[in-house]
Amino acid sequence: MKRILALVVLALVFVAALALGSQNGQVVQFNYLIAQGEFSLASLLGLFFGIGFVVGWAVFGVLLLRLKIENRALNRSVRRQSRELDAMKAPETAKE
Repeated sequence: MKRILALVVLALVFVAALALGSQNGQVVQFNYLIAQGEFSLASLLGLFFGIGFVVGWAVFGVLLLRLKIENRALNRSVRRQSRELDAMKAPETAKE
């Protein structure tokens, strides 16, 4: 439920940004590495907002994947150590 609410809020912010940006029809000159062009300010803002959103999710995804792999390795280590500990305790209970 929390994720759905967060997605709804994100969608509302995006729609509000589009609505406000569409009111700005000013054309600006944009110089990039090999050329230049004239674009509407709203389209440039939308483009860079989208690129930032995708890059942010990509970075988040890589970090999350790295943490999941590390978590899996640590869980495997805990299970192995738990089995070793149980194996060490088993002979003691058999002697009693």
